Amino acid sequence: MSRIQGQVAIVGVGATPYYPRGRSVPQTITELAGRAIIAACEDAGLSVKDIDGFAYYSGASAGYGDTMDTATFMETLGIPEVTFSAALTSGGGGSAGSIGLARAAILAGDATVVVTVMALQQSRQRLGSVFAAAPPNPINSFLQPSGLSGPGHLMSVLTRRHMHLYGTRREAFAEIAMSQRENAANRETALKRDPMTLDDYFNARMIAEPLCLYDFCLETDGAVAVITTSMDKARDLRQKPVPVIAAAHGGSRDWGRAFAWMGMPDETFASSGHAPVAKHLYKRAGVTPADIDVALLYDHFSPMVLMQLEDYGFCEKGEGGEFVESGAIRYKGGSIPVNTHGGQLSEAYIIGMTHIREAVEQLRGTAVNQVADAELALVTGGPASLPVSGLILGRDG
Repeated sequence: MSRIQGQVAIVGVGATPYYPRGRSVPQTITELAGRAIIAACEDAGLSVKDIDGFAYYSGASAGYGDTMDTATFMETLGIPEVTFSAALTSGGGGSAGSIGLARAAILAGDATVVVTVMALQQSRQRLGSVFAAAPPNPINSFLQPSGLSGPGHLMSVLTRRHMHLYGTRREAFAEIAMSQRENAANRETALKRDPMTLDDYFNARMIAEPLCLYDFCLETDGAVAVITTSMDKARDLRQKPVPVIAAAHGGSRDWGRAFAWMGMPDETFASSGHAPVAKHLYKRAGVTPADIDVALLYDHFSPMVLMQLEDYGFCEKGEGGEFVESGAIRYKGGSIPVNTHGGQLSEAYIIGMTHIREAVEQLRGTAVNQVADAELALVTGGPASLPVSGLILGRDG
């Protein structure tokens, strides 16, 4: 175990209700984020006045259209002083890495109680059409005339390449969607809890071939906040601490600008871009894929779950389809339970933060679909753009 492993822990998680797209109004982004922060402090047994650090991601944006501002939070929540405030780049690719950013601030002595928050509100602009709405630039001028107007259109190109190279079938994507819907069925926070059959999946409307409605994450509003502090302080607080074992944030130039980039080598193109991050993450944690008890994999699109299973070593490259179709990711009977809360496909899409919430609940032993004796949870962030991130959390004691 490295010197810094286990010295920092997550001690509080809070969230607003999750809303279908646009239905969080008339609340503001600041209101949504503030409610989540207050709830996280209450969960930890802390006052908001104890917060002295903010660790954001996605450049401190809130859903690629709005922004979050530390000074505004200080004024609205009554935080007297902040000694650390920073944001990682990339979109959802920084969600898991933001906990690593908080840990770095605490280990450096720059802050003692750090909050990470993401809020999302889609009343003015759907994330599904962000490329079409963006002003022309050298990248968009290639994408927009090609009909690649949203993330799903871009993802469909990578998905088709994976199917071409490795014989991956749509049945594998259906299994991801169905298994996560099953996990959401008994989770009260989930927006989609109705059962899904294979016929339901194949009868769903096609959005960006080969991706249908159920391959896309939900379009939701809401906020989730996480409180991180030193383990010494954590042991005096309300909840069982969840140690931060390792974090990694980065990527290879070969994956370029993520799935908006068409200049990747073939093998890299049909991937999640996580393989280099996985290598660093496992090395820093001193573990292997076989040690992971539950995986919370970023699932803005179902094929990205499959590709991350490959990149994180749960199966070989190109074998993700067969691995998934075998039932390996099922909560009941699978070898590696995946997205036990329903994920972004069935619970809610808050740009990666619901996965951190679920990992904390699993390691506290309070999850709705509790994995027995879970000791290590893998959480991934992105890809939305490079860098992407990974996080390994542990069970205290």
